[in-house]
Parts: sequence; structure tokens; C-alpha cells
Amino acid sequence: MTASPGEPASTPDEPASTPGKPASTPDVRLGTAQGRWIVLTTVLGSSMALLDSTVVNVALPRIGRDLGADLAVLQWTVNAYLLTLAGLILVGGALGDRFGRRRIFVLGAVWFAVGSLLCGIAPNAGVLVASRALQGIGGAMLTPGSLALIQGSIHPDDRGRAVGLWSGLGGVGAAVGPFLGGWLVDGPGWRWVFLLNVPVAALCVPVALRHVPESRDPHAHGRFDVLGAVLGAASLALLTYALIEARSGAALVAVAAVGGVLLGAAFVYVQRHRADPMVPPDIFASRQFTAVNLVTLCVYAAFGGFFFLVVLQLQVVCGYSALAAGAALLPTTALMLLLSARSGELGERIGPRIPLTVGPLLCAAGMLLMLRVGPGASYLRDVLPALVVMGMGMVTLVAPLTATVLASVDPGRAGLASGINNAAARAAGLLAVAALPLLSGMGPDAYLSADLFDTAFGRAMLWCAGMLVVGAALAWATVRTPAPGAPHPQCRTQCAVTAPPLEPQRAAER
Repeated sequence: MTASPGEPASTPDEPASTPGKPASTPDVRLGTAQGRWIVLTTVLGSSMALLDSTVVNVALPRIGRDLGADLAVLQWTVNAYLLTLAGLILVGGALGDRFGRRRIFVLGAVWFAVGSLLCGIAPNAGVLVASRALQGIGGAMLTPGSLALIQGSIHPDDRGRAVGLWSGLGGVGAAVGPFLGGWLVDGPGWRWVFLLNVPVAALCVPVALRHVPESRDPHAHGRFDVLGAVLGAASLALLTYALIEARSGAALVAVAAVGGVLLGAAFVYVQRHRADPMVPPDIFASRQFTAVNLVTLCVYAAFGGFFFLVVLQLQVVCGYSALAAGAALLPTTALMLLLSARSGELGERIGPRIPLTVGPLLCAAGMLLMLRVGPGASYLRDVLPALVVMGMGMVTLVAPLTATVLASVDPGRAGLASGINNAAARAAGLLAVAALPLLSGMGPDAYLSADLFDTAFGRAMLWCAGMLVVGAALAWATVRTPAPGAPHPQCRTQCAVTAPPLEPQRAAER
């Protein structure tokens, strides 16, 4: 899906238990009322975290004006969420395996709702940014947990259909997310972009507690790599701070940059020497896995920067309302919703090398077409062609990328590989949102001036297109056709623009 949330480290054939009963093989049939309730609550839970990655971007100009914030605050509004989500998503999956997937899913939903409520009532920018970080922690529990509930509850014969429903419904949610965000911003106000999560969680949590059986991984062992998670997140936080605040020239910026690099090196050292690391270094022994993750870093850095800036361009420079800006993005996600499954099938027939080369190049062409979008731009003549080309590139790229990640490692590690790839994509988007305004010369108040922002936006699109060309070159040079019998993605509908889908391990492949 969607950047379909899934389970980075789950094992779906693990025992599931109904409330008050001992663990047993997952046996809930999809055609029963309980099966439908399970799908509903997982869709609701994953949609909260998924939509938050897209609807907030549409609200940024209004947030900035209402809170008197500069561009750095808008960057942190996006990045505080991405920071904790990317840094903790692998830990979230491991917590579910150890302590119960339903328990962690429910905790994540409540945590996310509390963070959303605090965002919605935030009196100033500092509280909003801190609350966004809290949301990311909840998202790190929700994102891997939602699909894991299906894997640990639904009978194996119905699991494929359940995953299809989950990814399809989630894809619809992702496609309409920017439109919904724009409607909320222009209607009841930007705070409802966050407050809407509270009633969704209020429905999701009791349904999960009443209808979803608990499940764990009986083979989960070892200690949590808390140190690795802290080092990784702290390194990203310091580097992000250094990039966002680099314009100030303060000595603290240099200290943060050096500290981020040192903590990153410490993270690598810890992963190499711990018995149970969060990111086992030996998984990168697969040259294909390493190569496709480098491609992921390039393309999702470009996507993260593009979707952060394009809604600002449409509102600040072109004069669109929030609703119109959100609706303008519908063609891109609609194309992914309609064509991602077919793209995956094509990739299986012809191999991933051509799609992973052509897809980024199409996306780069779409970003170059965005250079035509300025004051007085026509939607049909200027905006729509760029977004359609961009959407076709994403359709071509995302499903084969996911399949190549899964096929590049042993089947028993497919879930872990997908989790690492997903976290890498989110980290790439995080750093791009921090770096692009600096690289393109956007000042703190650039988004308040149509002329200044338009000029910097053009430079930013060139940077994004360049990253995509590098990704295409890497794919052409390094990606090869997987061996026969490699694992295939279960999530066929892929609509999220911030990260590739998470995929669980499957019993048949172990």
C-alpha cells in the first residue's frame, strides 16, 4: 500500500490468542463479523499515521501565518514527526512482537491521539513542534502494528484478501489525504487537521480491545537495542537542526553538525558490536539490498522535498486556497492507487532494473515541468502535466522497489529488510526537508513573499531532479533481476508518498 504500514519484524504465523484464551494459530475468518472489525480497526489505525504525513503539508502556510512562524518552524512541523517516526519504527515492531501486538497498537493509537490533541490546541510554535514529535512516537507503534494485527489474527486462507482490503482502503485514504487536509484548513481551520485524529482513535481503540485477539512472537528473544535507537534518532536530530539553522551562522550549528556525525558513527559501531542490533550490519552483505537502499535514499529525498515545497508554491505563489492546493495533488496519488498493482506485475515480468531507472527519470521530468508553475500558472496547462508525469514515475518506481528489497535478502528477513528500507526513506525525506531550503537559498520569511519563494522553488526543483537522476543512474548500474522464487510484496496498492510500504514476513516463506 500505501506506503502501507506493515510490520518490520513480525512473523505472521505466530500464535494469536483471543481474549481470555491461550495462544493458538490465527483462525479468525474474514467473512465473520470479528474479521471485518479487525480490518476496520487496522485501517483506521494505519490511516491516522499515513494521512498525517500528507495532510499537514497542506496546512503549513496557514500554520505559519497564525503562529507568526518563520520557515524553520514549518520545517520542524514536518520533521519533528518524521524524526521520531523514522528513529523508532523498527523498535515499534519489536515491541509488538515482545509485549503483544494489540497492546502496542492500542498504546500507539492512544499516544497518537494525545499528541494530535496537543497539536490541535498548541498555543505557539514550540508546543506544536514538541507535540509533533510525540505524534511520531505514536506513529512508530501504529505503523508496524496495523498489518501485524491482520497477520497475527486472520486465518491464513483469508489473509491475502484481508491484506488486499487493508491496503486498498488505506490507498484510498492516502489518495484523498491532501484534499481532506485542504478542506479542513479552509473550513474549520488548520487545528482540525490534528484534532480529527482524536475521534478516529476513540473509535479505533475500543474496536481493537473488543474484537482483535492478542498475538506475540514466541520466538522473540534478546534485548531491545535501545542504545541504537537513541543514537540513531539523536544523530538525525542534530543533523536536522544543523541544516535548518545553518543560515544563522551560530557556533551551536557547527557543534550540532559535528555531534550528529559523531553520534552517527557511534550508531554504526554499536550496530556492529551488539548481539541483537536494531539494524544488523550483515544484512548489507547483500549488494542488491545495499544498492536498492541507496536508490531509496535518492528518490525519497527528492519526494520529501517536493511534497513539502509544492503545496507552499501553489498557495504562496499561485494563490491557491488550501483546498485547491490539496485537490491539485489528487492526480499523483490517484495514479498510484489505480496502477501500482499493475506496475508490480510488470516489474515481475521484465525485472526491476528498467522500472527503477525509468521511474526516477520520469519523476525528474515532472519536477522540471514544475518550473513552469509560477504566478498566473494555468492548472490544466502547467500544473496538471507536471503532476501526471510525476505520478507515472512514482507508479513505475515504487512497487518494483519494494519487490527488489524483499527479493534481495533471505525470505526469513524480508520483514526486517522492508523495515530498514522504510526507515531509510523517511530519514531521507527528513534530511531533504531540512536541507533543501538552505540549498535553494530560502530565507526565514521566504514563504511570505511570492517572488522570493518562486525563485527558490525553481532552484529546489533542480536539486530534486538531480537527486532523482543520481538514483536512476545507481539503479541502472547496480540493480539486477532477483533469483526465481524470491518473495513478492503482499501490499499491492501503494499510495503513500513519504516511504515505500512495510512488508511482513510470511509463514510460507520461512
